[in-house]
Amino acid sequence: MFFEIKDLTVEVEGKTILRDINLSIDKDEVMVLFGPNGSGKTTLLRAIMGFAGYKVIQGEIIFEGERINNLTIDERARLGLGIIYQHPASIRGVKLHQIASFLTKDDSKIKDLSQRLSLSKHLDRDLNQGFSGGEMKRSELFQIILQDSKFLCLDEPESGVDIENISIMGKVLGEYITKLKKSALVITHTGYILDYINAQKGCVMIDGKLWCVGNPRHMFEKIKELGYEKCKDCLIRKST
Repeated sequence: MFFEIKDLTVEVEGKTILRDINLSIDKDEVMVLFGPNGSGKTTLLRAIMGFAGYKVIQGEIIFEGERINNLTIDERARLGLGIIYQHPASIRGVKLHQIASFLTKDDSKIKDLSQRLSLSKHLDRDLNQGFSGGEMKRSELFQIILQDSKFLCLDEPESGVDIENISIMGKVLGEYITKLKKSALVITHTGYILDYINAQKGCVMIDGKLWCVGNPRHMFEKIKELGYEKCKDCLIRKST
């Protein structure tokens, strides 16, 4: 299995947020994670990446056959894990082009991707300083593609972004995942990203637990119709 989580329980500041999480994602597979605010979705991504303060109490995170529980963020990044933040940080004094040059030495790739994501005029600006919500999310996507991660953790890539920006990002992201056969775990609230990525599986998180697994587009339609609480009664409830 390419990526796997077994019986994962995670605490944040002494409070248990995730309980007995089990999921698996194959190579070239995309899973979409649905759930109400505060259900633990972002905690899961941050635990996967090894953020400080997200304490694994039990269970295993396995990537390409290696248990990565005790690895630092940079060690996980070097293995091929990458993340797009829901709320990216701004960094004064660090230019976007400096980040890009650190991630790749291919100037033509930087030029082409910055043009496709409408970021050419942002390369000489401090990272996310004065950027709109859409510009920040395009900047995040720009960086993770240049990083060329094997496994993408995407925390609401379309959150706070207008339709035009979703279209720009979605087309680039969908092409990147498909052409380069990337695997991903994607959090979405709006479901707009489903128009651009070929997601094979969906799952629902409620109160720090996974309740349902199935076809992501079918699940999203049912969520819009019935709400999240009905997911607890889902007949296809299972662990992946």
